[in-house]
Amino acid sequence: MSNLEAQPAELDCRSGATDSSREQGRPAVEVLTARDVPLGGPRAMTVHRTLPQRRRSLIGAWCFADHYGPDDVSTTGGMDVPPHPHTGLQTVSWLFSGEIEHRDTMGNHAMVRPGELNLMTAGHGIAHTEVSTPDTTLLHGVQLWIALPAAAADTARDFAHHVPDVIERQGVSVRVFLGELLGERSPVETFTPLMGAEITMAPGAEIDLPVSPSFEHGILVDAGRIRLVDSATEPLERTELGYVGVGATHLRVRNDAEEDARLVILGGTPLEEEIIMWWNFLGRSHDDIVRYRQEWTDHSNRFGQVQGYQGEVQHLPAPALPTTHLRPRRNIPGRA
Repeated sequence: MSNLEAQPAELDCRSGATDSSREQGRPAVEVLTARDVPLGGPRAMTVHRTLPQRRRSLIGAWCFADHYGPDDVSTTGGMDVPPHPHTGLQTVSWLFSGEIEHRDTMGNHAMVRPGELNLMTAGHGIAHTEVSTPDTTLLHGVQLWIALPAAAADTARDFAHHVPDVIERQGVSVRVFLGELLGERSPVETFTPLMGAEITMAPGAEIDLPVSPSFEHGILVDAGRIRLVDSATEPLERTELGYVGVGATHLRVRNDAEEDARLVILGGTPLEEEIIMWWNFLGRSHDDIVRYRQEWTDHSNRFGQVQGYQGEVQHLPAPALPTTHLRPRRNIPGRA
């Protein structure tokens, strides 16, 4: 997905992992509230963005989290994102309902469907399109970005597809789309240690998740009221993201709602690097961003051309650059 904000913030993102996730024997949970971002004009679909923000830029190498829907495409028109660029990151497309058609400059033409992972590696540079299909009535899912470490920031373009098995527990279903959880490991490659999974829970259901103490974690709630059982924090509501710093060995979660719940759990080792994100670009300096924008404007070979997109706009214009250099924004350690 493209960041379609007309004036995207320029962020200097730095890891802000806590030394420990526990205070007085309980996981310290920092609650991040989403901000609503319209993708386009007056009939545009609205997404709920929890990463990045001033209080926290990264969870592991996860650097961007948009949560959208259920969106009635007859009202909003659904998703139709023209060819747009990315550098220095991987994009994770994960749907709960609906279907999205993906095309990119590698020639990949793939469908994004519920319960199926599409992971695109931008690295040196790539362009792609995303269009909800005519048969889609409700569009609902998440779009996530992963920052590539400096050693892999210029890596070649790539695309991976994976359908994870469903792990069943009493009243709980888990799909591990990246990394490892509950003994299930995704075969899809990442460049830093990461974990990502969708969890659905019946009313009152509870599950104890063994996790790596070297990871920091985020719990993004799509439906229900999710309580971290060993935490003093109030239950997380829809669109909220609960952050737990490094040190936790278990995350015990329960659905306190009277209806089914769904959450996405993200984890990873802190990215001990500074990165800069602006629009759809991730780089290491202000000059990197300026260069990427100019190359996209000039139709550079860095990004290539997307074939087969039927929309009117064949090259999404980049927004104007800010008039000043970035201002550092640091993560604040999580609080109980």
